[in-house]
Amino acid sequence: MRVADVFKIGIGPSSSHTVGPMRAARQFVHDLESRHAEITRLHVDLYGSLALTGRGHGTDRAVMLGLAGCAADTVDPDLARDLPELVASRRSLDLPSGTCVAFDPATDIEFRMRETLSRHPNGMRFQAFANADLIASADYFSLGGGLVEGPGFEPGATLAELPYDFASAAELLAMAESNAWAIWQVVQANEAALEPAAELDAYLASIWTTMQQCIERGLATEGILPGGLNVRRRAPRLYRKFRSATAGDRLEAMDFVNVMAIAVNEENAAGGRVVTAPTNGAAGVIPAVLSYYRDYIPDATPAGITRFLLTAAAIGMLYKRNASISGAEVGCQGEVGVACSMAAAGLVAAQDGTNAQIEHAAEIAMEHNLGMTCDPIGGLVQIPCIERNAMGAVKAINASRMAMVEEDHHVSLDQVIRVMFETGRDMQAKYKETSLGGLAVSVVEC
Repeated sequence: MRVADVFKIGIGPSSSHTVGPMRAARQFVHDLESRHAEITRLHVDLYGSLALTGRGHGTDRAVMLGLAGCAADTVDPDLARDLPELVASRRSLDLPSGTCVAFDPATDIEFRMRETLSRHPNGMRFQAFANADLIASADYFSLGGGLVEGPGFEPGATLAELPYDFASAAELLAMAESNAWAIWQVVQANEAALEPAAELDAYLASIWTTMQQCIERGLATEGILPGGLNVRRRAPRLYRKFRSATAGDRLEAMDFVNVMAIAVNEENAAGGRVVTAPTNGAAGVIPAVLSYYRDYIPDATPAGITRFLLTAAAIGMLYKRNASISGAEVGCQGEVGVACSMAAAGLVAAQDGTNAQIEHAAEIAMEHNLGMTCDPIGGLVQIPCIERNAMGAVKAINASRMAMVEEDHHVSLDQVIRVMFETGRDMQAKYKETSLGGLAVSVVEC
């Protein structure tokens, strides 16, 4: 597993419901490129969580963008907002080759709310027709964090190609100890086996730059978030209040972290460019904690940011390999909970903590996110998602501080990852990104 499997640049509001479906749709039409001239109509079926919360998460819009050839990491957010309306008004869509095909979102995107494909709650089926004849069909699954399973998404680098493969935190710690490395160096060594060091440096720089740009946009943009809940952006107002606060407030850093996280997730909710870290719904935790490191930790350095990101990636890999980061599969413990765990570990690494302290911080952070449901009101990544990122960021900082004071603990990271996955499997479906339970049905929409 690569760093790029954990951190991806995309657009909001959801990595599993927006970025994943966009990638799947783009791959489907790419694989049919030689047959574009035959295609007269396209049809898409969305299943499970993609159907139940797809409208609020922009899944239908993402599918149209992908079919038009747009890539999640490069698409202009303004185009992402406007093109679906154009497709709907024309009832047709231009494929990347220029071929125009019939496509009416009202009838050619079906939300099959009572059906689920067996592989994963986030299933989708794409079909291409030549007049009345079906000429191609493919199923895809959006596994969280923008990761897609299906035709064309076979892994490029197998685990066997990584010189320092680790399947558990225990293996990761042992591997680091045997090489006298920090955890981040294990990840770095794996990346070096597949590409020049300069490419990894450039990628990490682009990730951190995108995070900072997202914060800046979030702090500067006023208005109402789309979707109908009439949620007003708070980050600009909170930031002005933070900057005018009386000097010497002992909780100043907490206010700073809150506003950084909220700025990111308001941008995400508006469909702006974000970094999946490890998901869009949890995109604000790591940027907020990294900003805290940069502005509040004495002697913070760019090297510390690199250590943070590589260590956080290692922790994210463990969750993706042994559990899940999909809210539709395990609830928000797999999104904000995992982001909190990654950020706590990364902050310890940035401060040159020990590997044992890193593992402890990651464990503490997840232990106190166990059981967190995913119940977005109106199927929108707004309430409680935006505030939940702020809470997760503060909790990550606390977990890192606790771990750096005392390394001895009774619960291992491997154990808490296993419990998280088991808890997610036991959780009722109505609490797993379906908007059928919890806050989603307990609060009157207005």
